[in-house]
Amino acid sequence: MTDLNLLEHLESYLTEHRKERFAKVLSQRTKHFTVATEDVYQLHNTSAVIRSCDVFGIQEVHIVEELNSKQIDREIAMGAQKWVDLVRYNSVKETISDLRQKGYQIVATTPHEDDALLFDFDVTKKSCFFFGRETEGLSQEVIDEADCFLKIPMVGFTESLNISVSAAIILQHVTTKLKHSKVDWQLTEEEQNEKRLDWCKKTIKSYEDIIERFYQKD
Repeated sequence: MTDLNLLEHLESYLTEHRKERFAKVLSQRTKHFTVATEDVYQLHNTSAVIRSCDVFGIQEVHIVEELNSKQIDREIAMGAQKWVDLVRYNSVKETISDLRQKGYQIVATTPHEDDALLFDFDVTKKSCFFFGRETEGLSQEVIDEADCFLKIPMVGFTESLNISVSAAIILQHVTTKLKHSKVDWQLTEEEQNEKRLDWCKKTIKSYEDIIERFYQKD
């Protein structure tokens, strides 16, 4: 449980504008949807996906680094990694197992004979959207484990989009549709308090000293 007294103390170091900004952003955050990237080669693509997740209110991003392990490009993500929770995995098997335990269906974003068009996607189901490598796409393991397949309608000669573009298009559509549904998609009060505390720690300079002095008073 979040220490609400500590949270209140830390927020006293924030401007009213910053506190209002935190509250507004958190009111639009969700864990009903999440995203997973699988061994993306180009660092800027993963970073751009993280940025899109922040923009469209996705709180968690799952990064599979079975073959590739790189640091997130801070310039491309433009600070989004500070506000979005990154969960890293060493294998697809571990990732999918963890996501299923959390109640997510696995959605493979790739053309498939059993796929659904984006506009027909059922947003009521708690879902993780998997995005694959730039050239090969998703691994066969993800394809085999997927509960459903999703594709973006395309009418041109080009048959694929960059993964960061695909992620932005899909997330914009499903989050907009979700927020017009009757699904209880927002973070719980406790989850919001946890993020308020986390964001305070990432925003306030010398927060460790402030916390230490706070508990010394007791």
